[in-house]
Amino acid sequence: MNSFGLLFKVQIFGESHGSCVGVVIDGCPAGLSIAAEDLLPDLERRKGGKQKGTTPRQEADEPIFKSGIFNGESTGFPIMILFENNNTRSEDYAKQRSIPRPGHADWVAHQKFGGHEDYRGGGHFSARLTTGLVAAGAIAKKLLKGVTIQAVITEIAGEKDIEAGLQKGIDAKDSVGGIIECRVNGLPVGLGEPYFDSIESVLSHMMFTIPAVRGIEFGTGFDAAKMFGSEHNDAIEDMNGTTRTNHAGGVVGGISNGNELLFRIAIKPTSSTPKTQKSLNWESEIVEEFSVKGRHDLCVALRAPVIVEAATAIVLADFMLRSQEIKNVL
Repeated sequence: MNSFGLLFKVQIFGESHGSCVGVVIDGCPAGLSIAAEDLLPDLERRKGGKQKGTTPRQEADEPIFKSGIFNGESTGFPIMILFENNNTRSEDYAKQRSIPRPGHADWVAHQKFGGHEDYRGGGHFSARLTTGLVAAGAIAKKLLKGVTIQAVITEIAGEKDIEAGLQKGIDAKDSVGGIIECRVNGLPVGLGEPYFDSIESVLSHMMFTIPAVRGIEFGTGFDAAKMFGSEHNDAIEDMNGTTRTNHAGGVVGGISNGNELLFRIAIKPTSSTPKTQKSLNWESEIVEEFSVKGRHDLCVALRAPVIVEAATAIVLADFMLRSQEIKNVL
């Protein structure tokens, strides 16, 4: 339900306006050097309030290690890391409790959990919980020796010029979405399994745990449907499996082929928009106009690249452990 992975397993916990959010990491090999400083650069990239178009809510996000670390090294037992929530304004959500926000999980959460869900700031549906994912990803990156993962924003609101895309949202007084591209280099040949545990299927599974993700494509992606087979096929050029093109995105038959792993994800516009909207009031059972209050991102894609990198690292660390590619990480 709330955990992911076979050997390198992560479990996230907490709520947006609860006392804390965090992660439990099970399966990290013993003896890996881990300090708060290893996590801080990525945690800093995830924060809001650092750039135009992000939420003004800021949390310190200092990692607090509760278990699994001794004398600065992993013990081999579960690592628990939590982050305190101190900058909350829950009253923004209590006022509109009976009106589920369009695009949010308010309605389905209320139905599924019978009204017992923590609705403040989206509760456990909030992107605040990705703090734990980023922390786990930073540790996973340390395990992936020689592997580089880089995710970047390539498009905002349909514009290649990021500033122009953000300005479209500002001018419209509305939120906007974006495209993030992730490239992974240094992977060995042979990671992944055919069918259910293919690289694509497991990465896709993980990417959709990131709030606001609406689609994913590998390599040429949907454009492959417009190509001839002879055009799309990647010709192998040497005994290392290097291909002349990379339409497959580094994965063939669900298995890494040693070339660059390439995929893109689509991020929807932030559901909390300043625009006046209509929704059902479940107390009066009448559809009425309302506007979302609180502190929100103009474009959540701005803070997503580091989350995509973390999610990717978690998946690949698990695959590497499965294939015993991670043997002596120390």
